[in-house]
Parts: sequence; structure tokens; C-alpha cells
Amino acid sequence: MRLVFDRRLKLEFHGSKITSDAGLLAYRELDEALGLTQMAAGALRDGRSGRNIQHTLTALLRQAVYGRLAGYEDTNDAQRLAVDPAMRHVVGGRARDHRAASTSEMSRFETSVLTQPRNLDALMNLSGQWIDHLHQRRPLRAIVLDLDSSESETYGKQEGTAYNGYFRCRCYHPLFCFNQYGDLERAMLRNGNVHSADDWQALLGPVVARYRGRGIRRYFRGDAAFAQPAIYRFLEEEGYLYAIRLKANPVLADKIAPLLTRPVGRPPQRPVIRYASFLYRASSWQKPRRVVAKVEWHKGELFPRVGFIVTNLRRAREKVVKFYNGRGIAEQWIKEGKHAVRWTKLSCHDFADNQVRLQLFALAYNLGNFLRRLALPRGVNWSLRTLREKLVKIGAKVVRSARYVTFQLAEVAVSRQLFAVILQRIGRLRAPPVGST
Repeated sequence: MRLVFDRRLKLEFHGSKITSDAGLLAYRELDEALGLTQMAAGALRDGRSGRNIQHTLTALLRQAVYGRLAGYEDTNDAQRLAVDPAMRHVVGGRARDHRAASTSEMSRFETSVLTQPRNLDALMNLSGQWIDHLHQRRPLRAIVLDLDSSESETYGKQEGTAYNGYFRCRCYHPLFCFNQYGDLERAMLRNGNVHSADDWQALLGPVVARYRGRGIRRYFRGDAAFAQPAIYRFLEEEGYLYAIRLKANPVLADKIAPLLTRPVGRPPQRPVIRYASFLYRASSWQKPRRVVAKVEWHKGELFPRVGFIVTNLRRAREKVVKFYNGRGIAEQWIKEGKHAVRWTKLSCHDFADNQVRLQLFALAYNLGNFLRRLALPRGVNWSLRTLREKLVKIGAKVVRSARYVTFQLAEVAVSRQLFAVILQRIGRLRAPPVGST
């Protein structure tokens, strides 16, 4: 094709020779170094029969995860991605020399194969298994768990959708558990009208069980929705140190009455902050627990800002508040999940299908987060969204020869030097050969 404004320009289309997602190759290298998607081979049960099976479950899982990592949030783009050279090579197997899975194949995989109870359980456990495998390469000294919920807006009559008064929309109400590195330990889809803490033990229990007996320091943080006696008892029995926000009430206010008196004199530019610590026992508690209060007087505000935290930490009051405030970053990780891997795109009618999709988004998020914190050099502090736009979305021309397949990458947002450093850092994560010292 030619353009009228400049007759020297010619347009050609080479779908199987050009890719816009060449950066996925770096993620595939990290996947191979840690052996992540290969874990699915022993975890997922293949109930398919017949002679027309073209791709293994591991290959289909890779296509589902890498597609979401590149911004293709459902199976609608699978037909085009089936011939994309980058996708074919990260999927591997038969796809490398022929085609990756089509839209119909991916739809059957996600709605028929992965929704089987055994496979769905395995899929929900896979994120935790990835994190455990990573910790074998980089041992932990402490683990900090942050529990939080969010909303995924729904449209139409999807199973489990409901109006949520807090979020003021029809939605699902998923629950997430992150660690201090931003890795998503576990995710669970729930109906839209449930309380924020509903099913907390079903989500938190398997995570706590994985870290039981490891000999590391264990911590937990949660907002006021998780201020429940059952959660306190569970964490105390498991040996966790926790800091959970507590809703204010008249009894708590009486405990800090002297701090609620406005400071004398002209208010300074900076807030006047006061702390208190005391034992408190609510009527539903079996024993008294420590509560830390923070009172902030801001210039121009008539009333103070007051917050309470129930905790079993023995730290100073200021340090307890500082530790609790660290959970705010979990909200940032949820935002990254929404905008970078688009895990709110749960458009199936059946609830089980959307549960599967959320787990696939979780795996894509974790793979992206692993590369961000393990492979990026110091000074390159990119968000997952920036990584997708700059690293994943590298255009490349594919040249084949008798021995090699060469991806000629565009050196625009990511230089050759930076890409080489990323691959070098990934190479250090590989397990040493058997028998080496």
C-alpha cells in the first residue's frame, strides 16, 4: 500500500514476523530461571481426551498469564496472539513452530478445564507456591502480611454481582493478601455485597500454614474491617505480631480524654501529634489487649484526627503507628493490579469462570512484580504499568535462519544495555547445577 502525501512510503503487513510485545521474552527468561509455570504440569489435571489436543496445560497457562501481563485481559485477542512470534516463543512447545492456542481453545481452557474444583484449588495455590519457590533462592528473615479488599465493577447480570453501598456500584468484592515485597500471596473472589472481612480465614489460613514452623518473624496488618476477636485469637495462636486499626467508640475516647483538649496557644504550621498506650478490653474480647492511640491537631481544623490501633507489639507507641502505616502501600499494589494487569476485567457470567480469571491475573501480577524487584537495576524504580509500556511493549522484527531466530528489538524506551543488565540479574537467580559447590 502507498500513501498519497508521500509516494515514497510503502506499507507492508507481516503479522508473523513483527511483534509489539518482544519484552515478554525477559519475563519468560525469569519464568524459566525460577521454574514457575512449569509447576502447573504437576498441579493441574488434564481431563481432555481425543487426538486433537495440540497444546499442553502448561502451554495454555503460559498463554493466559503472558497475555494478561501484556494487557490482553481476556481471550478475545487470542486469535491474533496465536500467530504473534513473541507469544509463540514464550508459550513454547508446538506453538513455537506453528501457532499458539486460538480463542476457542483458550476459552475452553479457562471455563472448562480450570473451573474443575481440583484445578481451581491448584490454581489458587499456585501464587503461594511461586513465592515459596522464590524464597528458597532468597531466604526470608521476616514476613509481613497485609490483608485488604477491593471492588471489581460488574456490568449485566453476572453471577454473584451485587450492589455494594461502600463502593457505590454493582461489583464483586475480592480479598487480597500481600507480603511486604508486594507479592500477592493469595486472592479470592467474593460476592459484591459481603463484608470486607468475610471469608478471611479461608484466604489467610493457607497463607499462614505455608509459613508455619519456618523460624522467621511473622507480622500482620489490617484495617478496621479486620478488627475482630476471632482474627486476634487466630493470629496470637499462630505466633503473629499484629497491628490492626480499631474503630473509635466512647470508651476509647474516655481513655485519651486529656489528649482531646486543644493545645494552648497559636497553632503551629506542622500538626501537633500526641500518642497514648493503654490496655483495653471490649465486651466481646476474652482478655485485655494493648491499644495505641494517635491524636493529630492540624492548623485550621476544629477537631483532632484520632486513630486507634489494637496490637500485641511491644514497640514504642510511635513505632507501632509507623509499622501500621506501612500497610498503606497494599492499596497502591491493588491499584497497580487494577491498572497494570487489569484484574478488574471479570466479564464472564459464571462466578467460577471469574474466579479462574482473577487467579490468572494474580499470576500475571506476581510474575511482573518478581521482575520488578529482582531484575531491575538500582535506580530504575518502575511501576508495573511503566514496565508494561516500556519493557513489554517493545516492537521487534523476527528474522529466521537455519540455526537461529533473531528478534531485532527497537531500542527506544529500553536500551540494549538495560535489557542486558535485566538478563544478567535473572541469570543469577538460576539454581546452581546439581553437585556444584
